[in-house]
Amino acid sequence: MEKKSDGKRRFDYKWVIIGVSFLMVFTALGFCSSPKGQFIDPITETLGIGRTEYSVTDTLRYVATAVLNLFFGTLIAKFGPKKLAIAGFSALIASSLCYAFATNVWVLYLAGALLGVGLAWTTTTMVGYVVNIWSKKNKGTIMGAILASNGLGGALALQIVRPITFNESGATTYKDAYLLISAILAVVLVLIIVLFRDKPKRIEDDSEKTVAAAKRGHVRDWSGIEFSVAVKRAYFYGAAACVFCAGFLLQSVTGVAQVHMRDIGMDPAFVANVASVSSLLLAGSKFLAGFLYDRCGLRITVSVCTVSGVIIMILLLLLTNSLEGQIMAVVYTVFAAIALPLETVMLPIITAELFGERSYSKMLGIVVAINTAGYAAGPIVMNICFDLFGSYNYAFIIAATLMFIVVFGFQFVINAAKRERKRVEAELESVASV
Repeated sequence: MEKKSDGKRRFDYKWVIIGVSFLMVFTALGFCSSPKGQFIDPITETLGIGRTEYSVTDTLRYVATAVLNLFFGTLIAKFGPKKLAIAGFSALIASSLCYAFATNVWVLYLAGALLGVGLAWTTTTMVGYVVNIWSKKNKGTIMGAILASNGLGGALALQIVRPITFNESGATTYKDAYLLISAILAVVLVLIIVLFRDKPKRIEDDSEKTVAAAKRGHVRDWSGIEFSVAVKRAYFYGAAACVFCAGFLLQSVTGVAQVHMRDIGMDPAFVANVASVSSLLLAGSKFLAGFLYDRCGLRITVSVCTVSGVIIMILLLLLTNSLEGQIMAVVYTVFAAIALPLETVMLPIITAELFGERSYSKMLGIVVAINTAGYAAGPIVMNICFDLFGSYNYAFIIAATLMFIVVFGFQFVINAAKRERKRVEAELESVASV
């Protein structure tokens, strides 16, 4: 609630926007992305294609998302968030229908590209932008709460999708699952049309509260640098490399985790339950990542995520179809949930911390695009390794090594960004004192 000038309290519409954003991510990522691992086997078997051919759909998805995010700043300025969100959900519905009725790989590739278009305008980048204009404090916690809905949606979607996709007779009916997903998306689209707004009627004035919060914690907006200046700084390219590798490694490894568990002989029902637990844990970890950032800062939060990334790759390498293996699979879900906020809620935070507010929308789109480019390359490389060696184990070894390097890479980038920020703020203070 807000206070009016006459002292009366009124409802703050930002909570409606936060609620709609929560529901948007809940369905877009929860139902369109999280259950995709369940569809690999039935789709490839039904259409008679290999996993590498199928993985091209993921590559096209991520390429589409990356390209659109490069122009996010321009598109959001021209059309506003509501129109982009509506277009995004329309693309998601079209994608689900293409997956349902595909009879060849070309329709699957179209479905993958449409999925990328939809997710570009309904998930991380959009949430980062919307939270930035609708709320001026506790941004990390709010973004974490919204993006946590992915885990909740994924947990629900997995429990709905698996019984439909794998029925008691053993036949696959994945088309029915995709039709149900399309219907759910259509309902959310209507809610976006009715409830979503581009911006507040008046910008909230939290400046004093924000400064007070900054003194207690680690959060403080800074003026930032222009994009033209950022590209001349070495740490911009270091950040780009770390963000790309994080997307490449985490997405490719977690994307094949379910099918890898089934490959080594684990019961599909157990694998589905593990995936559901992972989704629920991911919901909590995204919120906690935002909360941890608000309290402890970027360095500690990123370190927790990246180290967890190394751990999950080692755990997947060591999995076996045994009681010990099942225990390790459950442990994997815990650390995967801790690592994955690095490619969602942390991206807007990393952008704001490293480059500031001056070119935030443009820089956010570019950072997410770079991360998504890693998504595009990761799955196809991972599945090429499987087709060549009959296992993902060699890929897990390489991924763990590279992720270990990323742990330290982020530390160097954060140090360089802090030096740049001090320089910019010192210049501003010297100009103000003249």
